[in-house]
Amino acid sequence: MIRINELWKIYDTGKIKVPALRGIDLTIEKGDFIAIIGASGSGKSTLMNILGCLDRPTKGKYVLDDVQTETLKDEEFAQIRNKKIGFVFQSFNLISRTSALKNVELPLIYGKVDSKKRHELSKKALERVGLLDRIDHKPNELSGGQKQRVAIARALVSNPSIILADEPTGNLDSKSTEEIIRIFKDLNNEGATIIIVTHEHEIADQAKRIVTFRDGNIISDERKIDILEKI
Repeated sequence: MIRINELWKIYDTGKIKVPALRGIDLTIEKGDFIAIIGASGSGKSTLMNILGCLDRPTKGKYVLDDVQTETLKDEEFAQIRNKKIGFVFQSFNLISRTSALKNVELPLIYGKVDSKKRHELSKKALERVGLLDRIDHKPNELSGGQKQRVAIARALVSNPSIILADEPTGNLDSKSTEEIIRIFKDLNNEGATIIIVTHEHEIADQAKRIVTFRDGNIISDERKIDILEKI
């Protein structure tokens, strides 16, 4: 599903060039559940932005579903992002003045899906995360865990190839964190490819595969079965 080869991202400040990613290689299969972990400044968020087609690499290859993304024009780049990737952010990124249902409908509005189908698909997505009884509630009427569940419903409503989550439990208490991780596990068991970017080892341990970053390099890439065999 994803193939990255010799990927570099270098930020040019004008005076100095700062490499955030240093020629990394990474392959992600359909149905993977991966945690990308590392300290601040390790390169994991830069990689997330590139995986999510929010940014482009300085050099190297990023192939998503057999599409070589670095050759795409801006409009094509946006289209692949909207169709193939669902995003979940630490800060939820919900529109405060509108309902949970309307928030979930947003990707479908951008995709020009008609209103009746948008409504049906959004209700189904909210039902999948256990919030069918909260469809008319605005974000300020929801708990932190419920807000994140709305964000997950929005991420999966257009049936993307990948759900990409950036510190999705960073603003949540332990109970809400458990609920969110359970939802990700259920979605993965149903066939979704999940990539979580985190600095928390407790969250990374819930994934099937852990990729660790340091100073723009991948220093380890282990599946859970390999980790367990070392214990």
